[in-house]
This record gives sequence, structure tokens and C-alpha cells, in this order.
Amino acid sequence: MKKLLLVIVTIFIGLGAFSQITNVRKWRNSEKDSLNNALLLYEENYYLQALPIFESILINHPNEEFLKYSYAKCAIYRSDKHQDAYKYLREIYAKNKKVEEIEYDMAKAAHYANKLDDAYTAINLYLAKKQKPENKIKGELLKRYIDNAMYYVTRPTSAKISNLGGSINSEGEEYVPAITADESTLIFTYLGPSSLGGLLNEEGQADKNGSYREDIYLSNKKNNEFAAASGLININTDAHDAAVSLSHDGSILYIYRDNTDDHGDLYESKLSGSAYSSPIKLKGEVNSFSWDGHCSLAPDGRTLYFCSERGGGYGGRDIYKATLMSDDTWGQIVNLGDSVNSIYDEDAPFIHADGVTLYFSSKGRTSMGGYDVFKSVMGVDSTFKKTENLGCPINSTDDDVYFVIAANNKHAYYSSGREGGKGLKDIYMIEPNFDFKTPLYLVKGTVKLDNSPIEASVNAEITSKNNLLFKNVVCNSTNGSYLLALPAGARYKLTYEYAGQIPQTLNVDATALTDYTEKINDVTFMNAGLAASVGNTTLTGNSAGMKDSLSIASSTTEIILPRENPSETNGAVGKGAKDVFVPQTKYQAKTMTYVDKYGDVKADDLEFRVQIGAFKNADKIVYPNLEGFGKIQKLAEEEGLTKVMIGSSFKTLRKAFEFNKKIIAAGQSDAFVTMTYKGKRSSLEELEQMGVFKGK
Repeated sequence: MKKLLLVIVTIFIGLGAFSQITNVRKWRNSEKDSLNNALLLYEENYYLQALPIFESILINHPNEEFLKYSYAKCAIYRSDKHQDAYKYLREIYAKNKKVEEIEYDMAKAAHYANKLDDAYTAINLYLAKKQKPENKIKGELLKRYIDNAMYYVTRPTSAKISNLGGSINSEGEEYVPAITADESTLIFTYLGPSSLGGLLNEEGQADKNGSYREDIYLSNKKNNEFAAASGLININTDAHDAAVSLSHDGSILYIYRDNTDDHGDLYESKLSGSAYSSPIKLKGEVNSFSWDGHCSLAPDGRTLYFCSERGGGYGGRDIYKATLMSDDTWGQIVNLGDSVNSIYDEDAPFIHADGVTLYFSSKGRTSMGGYDVFKSVMGVDSTFKKTENLGCPINSTDDDVYFVIAANNKHAYYSSGREGGKGLKDIYMIEPNFDFKTPLYLVKGTVKLDNSPIEASVNAEITSKNNLLFKNVVCNSTNGSYLLALPAGARYKLTYEYAGQIPQTLNVDATALTDYTEKINDVTFMNAGLAASVGNTTLTGNSAGMKDSLSIASSTTEIILPRENPSETNGAVGKGAKDVFVPQTKYQAKTMTYVDKYGDVKADDLEFRVQIGAFKNADKIVYPNLEGFGKIQKLAEEEGLTKVMIGSSFKTLRKAFEFNKKIIAAGQSDAFVTMTYKGKRSSLEELEQMGVFKGK
């Protein structure tokens, strides 16, 4: 009992005494224990956990002022209780105006409850009193939120918002939606009674007074509706596993994990067939010793926008971008600047499939309260300059965050705790009805060999920019599906490749594209490479001003049948090994295409070598089959692996690949060509992008 009274006194000291502190001696022991538990949670700022306990006690003791106050203070932090919070705070203020910060709390509760005139009156009363500098700052910020809310609620947009319903939302919490560009897949974070492990304490042990852990759930669309969601079994653990975002094609899932020793980091999981792999922490400079908690991948897969609390920013959380380096690590970190970031928190960046429209949430600028969703468009100098508030009803007086939008701009999704939902937070669909257009070409479909889906490679090149590689994707092994978002302003060539088959191409002219355009392009290879066809070609959207946007061209390359033994005739069938070599790996097949385009290109500080493997115990491996092909060199270990090279270096890709084919014919079927430029190992795509490779 002494402990209970001590906690009560600790909480209310300096608040302007209530007329009396309740004598709890006549209370039931269970009520005393509950109150003690609630007050301890309150003291630790666990308001949401304390709220239901105060609520249950208040039912039996409705006239106790300190219970009303405690309940109201907690209710401010739960969106479906804002009306209650304001009601009780107003009652307390009518009886006792000396309670510390009471005007500020009233203004905050009224603001959340959309009683903006009352909120304005209360915050002016608060600011009229002599305040500490820090209290004056927070009071002026709340007043600015109220002013902004008054402006936007009187100028609503035509956006429509609807709850996604019981297949997605529950009595628990659902938040951080992530979608593919075509809305076919939705992944989100769930926290509630169905969380793996149930209620757990900080040590991860079952505890009825503990908390649930976050899990990741997935839903696919069926008949234009999201089906019942299910947990990702191979990713969810007893710890917090939170979805962050999806790549636009759905092949990469980004998640957030907090292992307590690293302040929270970003991880990625790759889609293989119908399942996502075990998450791996992002390599490079994105993760830091500070909190790094949200990210979004650009459609080309080489720029990552992310949020971090690292030092050197504008204040609180800032949004940065990172570039994918040649060694598959993230580097060249750049703060997006004060056109996006403010002295307040920014969070949840989402880069549209067009590659230039950025959505994010901010507590600064013209926010109506907490986080609001903003839009900024990249200029020709690759910087974001103009930032706009999406307005009401998308934004509200509470936090509005984790906004994502489909490629066609018809539907957006975010999480909100607004009244009328199924739980604390639900996922909502938005019909934004934007008055602007987003020119973008979305190509998707399936690739099959006969009637079976295959992991074909789809290469997208920008033909209007010296055949610069835009992106390479691999079709899903389960259903053969692929998806590519091609920003406007360029011409593209998509090349569909599968070992032993004639490549198929699709030319897309998006130079004069004025609106969203979608093409379904299904490709079928015939067995043994004897024929190929393209079917089910469907175009939707605005293609005004486009020329030859749907032309389909088949390669005239000689048809080669696969061999049973690749060691025969140096990897060839009959004469003309140069023309009839059959690649043993996808990378070898890709190298062949580069040989055709850049095989004889030479440049200072550019050299090619053939690698035959990478092993943990390379010193124990011998290569009797490679005698006479040159010296075998074992390079310094890297991440526990030793790279093994053979022979000398070559000045052209063609010479190196000819040597590569001989090594393959000798039985080293996975040998491949490596490239070094100015002392740094580079990829074929990077050499092309840097302009080192130039066409014939």
C-alpha cells in the first residue's frame, strides 16, 4: 500500500493538487493491484498498456478525479479514445485549473478529436501563461498544427478512404502496407493476439502483462479483392519482425528488426518461387549505429530512399538516398536536403514506380498534426524541390504515415487509427483522385517453355541512351511472372532469354508518353529452341504520341540444340564453335550478348580475366583438368572466400570469353569472365553505364 500511495504522490506532485487523493483502503485487493500496475506503467510512459486498466477501475469509481485524469492522459495516445480524453480533461479543468499542463493536454485532445475551435482556445490559454522555453516551443508547434488543420479541413480534396475489411484488418493492429506496382500483392505488419509467441516480457518469456511482437503478413488479390492474409512462416519469429516495403516487382521484401544492440536496422528478403528467403541485413552504409527504419527501392533497383536518425541531418529523422555499388553494397549516402527534410521528423519514404515522385510523411512543414503525407517531384537536376501536402481527408490531425500508391495512381494505401476501424490501427485504401498524371509504362506477363513457367531472364535496355542497361529481372520460378516499370522519356528494348532458346524482344517507345500505360506481354518458348511465340498481347492506357511501341522482333541467331556433354568440341557442336557455343549458366549467356555488342572494345586500365571458382578452402583444391591453360592464381580471401583465377589477363571481352569457353570445355562448366576497370572490379552493366563500353 505504501508503494501504491508513493506512486500516486510521485505522479501528481507539482500538477496542482486535486481536491483529494482517494483512500483506497476500502477497495478490493484486485483493484489495488490493478491500480498499482497501471500507475507503474504510466510512470514508465506505457500509456496504451495502462489505459485499459484505468478504464476498468474507473467503471467502478466514476467520481475519482485522479482516475479520470490518468485515464484521459493515456487516452490521448489512442485514436479511438480521443473524444473520451477531451471530455474528462474538460471536466477536470472546470473543477481545478491548477493542474499542470492541463490547457495543453486539453488542446491536444481537442485537436485529435477534431474540435478545432476548442483546441485553438485551449492552446491560447496555455501560451498566455508564463512557460518554460521548451514548453513554449511545443505549445507553438501545436498551435501551428491547429492552424493548418483549420485551413485544410475547409478545403477538402475529392479523395475517398475506405477500410480494407476483415480479410486484412482485425481487432489487433495492422500497419505499414507494402504493395507491388500492380497491386497484386499486399504485405503488412500485424501486432495482436495472433502474434507469434503471444504476450511476452522483455526477456521473451510468456507473460500475461507482457506485449505482443510484430509479425509480417501477406495477401494476394483474387477477383480484384485481397484474400485472407497469412503470416510469413519462414520470416516471423518471437521477436519484432516488421514489414517496411516491397520492390515494385515484389521480388525484394525489406523488413526492420531491432536487436537492441544496433538501434534497429534494415534487412532484405528475396522472393524465390512463392516464398521469401531468410532476411539478410543490408550491406554497406545504409545501416548505422543510429535508428534506420524505413526504405523504398527505385524502379531501376539502384537507388534506395531510406529514413535514419544518424547525425548530420536537419533534425530528428531525415530521409536519405543510397546508391547500389558494384560490389552489391549500398554507398554514396546523400541527404535529400531541406526541400524534403525539416527540423522535425520525416519518415516512411515511398518512391513511385515512375522513379521521380516521392511520397513521405513529415511532422514539420504544413502538417495538420503529427505526421502528414507529402509529395515531392524530382527535377531535371535529380533533386527534389517542390513539396506539397496531400491535404484532407488523406491527412488528419493524427499521424498519417506509411503511404504507398499503385503505379496507375488509382489506389493508395496507408495505416491509420481513425475512429470506425476494426482495431487500434487498420489499413485503408485511398482513391486519391489526383488531378495530375504520372506518365509510366508498366510491362508485365509470364514466360513459359511450352506450358511450363520458367526462370527466364528479362533485360531492359534504354536504346535512346546508348543501350544503357535499365534493369535485369528474373521471372518467378513458380509462375514465370515478371514486372517492369519503365519511366517515361526514353525508348526501351526488352530481351527475353532462356538457355538454348532464341531471344525474344519487345520495343517500347515511351519518349512522348503522357499518362500511365500498361502492357501485358506473355512470352512462350517452344521446347528444344525450335520456335518461339508471343501471345496475349494487351494494351491499356494512353499511348498517344508513341511510335512502334508494340513491335515484337525475334532474333535471327542460329538455333542451337543443347548437348549432353559440354566437354565435347570445346562446348560446341560440329564446326564453328564461336557461333554454336551453348552457355552453361545465365551469366555466360549474358556475357555472350555483351560480346556481340562490345566484344572488341578496348580502354586504358580495362582488363578481363577468367574466374573458375570461389572457395573457403581453396588450398585443398587441385585442377588436373586445367593443366596447360596457364597459371592458377588464388587471390586474397574476401568474406571467407578465396577467388581462383586462371591464365593471364585480356584486353578485350571477346578474347577473354574465347578463353572462357575453352575452360568450360575442359570441364569447368561454371567458369566466367570478370572485369577490372581502374583497379576496381566492375560488372558488365556498370561498364556499359559508365560509357566504357561503346557500341560498334
